[in-house]
Amino acid sequence: MSISYQQLEEKIVSDSEEHLKLGQKKKYFILDKGKIKYLASGKKYNASNPEEKVRSKYYYDLVEKYNYPAKRIDFEIEMPSRTPQYYADIVIYKDDDKKIPYIVVECKKDGITDAEFEQATKQAIANARVLKAPFAICVAGNTRRAMETEKWNDKTPEKATITDIPISYGKIEEFRYKKGDSNWDLKVLEKQELIRALKKSHDTLWAGGKRNPTVAFDELCKIIFVKIRDEKKGRKNGEYYDFQIKTHETAENVYKRINAIYQEAKEKDPEIFKENLKVEPEELYTVVEHLQGLSLNKTDLDTKGVAFEQFMEDFFKGKSGQYFTPREIVNFAIKMMDIKNDDLVLDPACGSGGFLLHSLDKVRNDAKEYFENDDPEKYRYWHDFAANNLFGIEINDSIARVAKMNMIIHDDGHTNIIGFDALEDIEKMNKKNRGFAQNKFDIIVTNPPFGANVKASEHPYLEKFELGRKKNKDGKDKNMKNQKTEILFIERCIDFLKSSAGQMAIVLPDGILTNSSLQYVRDFLMEQAQILAVVSLPQFTFAHFGAGVKSSLVFVRKKGKDEKAGKYKIFMAIAEHIGYNATGRKDSKNDLDKIYEEFKKFGK
Repeated sequence: MSISYQQLEEKIVSDSEEHLKLGQKKKYFILDKGKIKYLASGKKYNASNPEEKVRSKYYYDLVEKYNYPAKRIDFEIEMPSRTPQYYADIVIYKDDDKKIPYIVVECKKDGITDAEFEQATKQAIANARVLKAPFAICVAGNTRRAMETEKWNDKTPEKATITDIPISYGKIEEFRYKKGDSNWDLKVLEKQELIRALKKSHDTLWAGGKRNPTVAFDELCKIIFVKIRDEKKGRKNGEYYDFQIKTHETAENVYKRINAIYQEAKEKDPEIFKENLKVEPEELYTVVEHLQGLSLNKTDLDTKGVAFEQFMEDFFKGKSGQYFTPREIVNFAIKMMDIKNDDLVLDPACGSGGFLLHSLDKVRNDAKEYFENDDPEKYRYWHDFAANNLFGIEINDSIARVAKMNMIIHDDGHTNIIGFDALEDIEKMNKKNRGFAQNKFDIIVTNPPFGANVKASEHPYLEKFELGRKKNKDGKDKNMKNQKTEILFIERCIDFLKSSAGQMAIVLPDGILTNSSLQYVRDFLMEQAQILAVVSLPQFTFAHFGAGVKSSLVFVRKKGKDEKAGKYKIFMAIAEHIGYNATGRKDSKNDLDKIYEEFKKFGK
């Protein structure tokens, strides 16, 4: 299929940042037949090239933010006396005749490896030395390193590294990023920018296999926690942020400053991170380079929510063996439960916190409908819910920290997430957090772990579960030697729900609903709860996310203590399409919306 130049240019602009629109409006450059033409120099280059997108963005900044005259900026300057031939991507001159080079810029696409960035940095310095320019900078998307050419050496590059190039031939500053400055405050991100920043930071800490990927992710969460805390710290307009690299600052000094923020935060909120930072100063220095100019706090909640979720999904699916509940299923379950801001909501197998986050989104969206933008009650409506009404349990401490981090990125709600075995005695959980108690919660939304066996020899609590015992022929209870986790989670969830009113949405393998050998589980469920709805999910629902068990979403209400059995209708539905197909790609068909509408009409 052919594409016109106009369509190509529209695609280039839509795929890129705002600078292409603004740059054309201010006549810094134009899009000309799929190429960017820089008007001051007359040179033009392929606009769809990833490095050209970086170069055009940095050129826009050089003119707009750094106040360098466009007529003193040139492109693709050949290095004399170098074999093979090398070209400087951008050169800024001190004079109108372009005879005195001042800054040499090396541009690379966003997302290159640390090794590639180091090589590009050395290339920038080499070109600056040839041209006798006092400054050089390597720009790879949002990762940037500016240097003084004369002070550079390979062994101690930080002695030459400066916080940023000078503004308009001015002095070198100690810091660059400061609050409230229209040019130098932290940058609000687009989704793909944030994903790339997270991936680059994780790759730095993973170090090509030096660390276990989940350990690297854990360390990244700690650093992001420090970053967000620094952004939220009280400071006046014009004051500098601490999470950045100063001019000529060593990696050890950067580590000391970042670690001091972390240690202070750890003391105030010890349940988030109990361990110290376990990264080398040089690694932390590089991660700060990736993140220092970006605002995680100000970036739109939906943008960073989807970005963080997509990054975690790709990471966990590929490297840690964890799997995610697809957001289409989570959204559907939350809609069916119709969560309100005064509901106490629990996920006893919360993983990275997907059900809790979407519960928060539901209440936050309600607040948008109920209150005007400037109404202080709007923030309180959803934020109090996040702080006081959301509860999560996750057996893996590392994943529990990811859930807390996920909530913090979404503007909090991490306080009541604990790392614990949800099948342990509830009294033990209560000692850890008083919010956990029997007959306590209005809503439970969960996708418990499937297939694992809880052995009595390893977990003495098994005998305390009714579903951990079976009737002998003589009618007496007999303790089981083991039981499936998903079966025990049914009983535990019912324990947590309020009598007569508490409701639950739980993903269960179809075997629990159909196998004759599990009739006793169904009997227990129907004795303890009223089944409101069963929605059968396609075989591939979880296959793309690491699990292929045929499952259903089961919705129940816990019965009251003296509630008598009676006949009632159960809403039944089969979802063949859920918004994506078996390969994980988007599917225009989605039965879940229709099923939700039918459920609302059911029984009326």
